[in-house]
Amino acid sequence: MASTKEYLEFVLEQLRDLDDVTYRPMMSEYILYYQGKVFGGIYDDRFLVKQTQTSKKLMPEAPLELPYEGAKEMLLADIDDRDLLNKLIPAMAEELPEKKKRKKRENKNG
Repeated sequence: MASTKEYLEFVLEQLRDLDDVTYRPMMSEYILYYQGKVFGGIYDDRFLVKQTQTSKKLMPEAPLELPYEGAKEMLLADIDDRDLLNKLIPAMAEELPEKKKRKKRENKNG
């Protein structure tokens, strides 16, 4: 099942107090970024965040779910708790890796 644009808009509304939250559509789902770092996504109309020390500490009861087959488990975030989300995501960002830089392709034609 693909995620809906309406659910994406609802999630973004809940995160509106955070600066620099962006998204990127990918295969009928949405990858979410905070200050250029991937922190989670929307998969089958579920808001999932990466497992970090902070996310596990702030959401100890959150169930682990697979965003898609073959992926690492992620935490199902309570999308209705705006205060928690506004504390969680900036704190998680400190633990997330920097965005990988793409290598430029070499022109093999000379």
